[in-house]
Amino acid sequence: MSQNDDLLTIDVSLDDNVWSEHINLIKETVRFVFYFKNLTNQPFEISILLTRDQRMQELNKAYRGFDKPTNVLSFPQNDDVLLGDIALAHETISIEAKDQNKIFEEHLTHLCIHGTLHLLGYDHETESDAKEMEALEIEILKKLGIKNPYI
Repeated sequence: MSQNDDLLTIDVSLDDNVWSEHINLIKETVRFVFYFKNLTNQPFEISILLTRDQRMQELNKAYRGFDKPTNVLSFPQNDDVLLGDIALAHETISIEAKDQNKIFEEHLTHLCIHGTLHLLGYDHETESDAKEMEALEIEILKKLGIKNPYI
């Protein structure tokens, strides 16, 4: 990676210590997305909330109108430096990984990429946008040695 990686500020907040062992993986994954997208020569800030299902359900209800937990939420900002916030829910991610026969860390890596791409302006509102975003996720994951999660 470039020597300018310190231009990316990643603030992590923990709601639960269950996340402690995954902080470095999360930060490295977000940094890799910026490296992959060649965005290492300008300052950016991202905040990441590592939480549990109860808090995620509250956020999902308040901001999206869904009264249930979800794996990842992204809150993009309209700012050139402050890109926004990502929230990740440990129980949901863990259950999904188990149910889908995925390694927790690989599923977490995918969701970190997904959330970061949302902050960079990608979405999956249309079929075309979804295909573009998924293809980019698959390409980034492949560079990290992780197989296509959509198969």
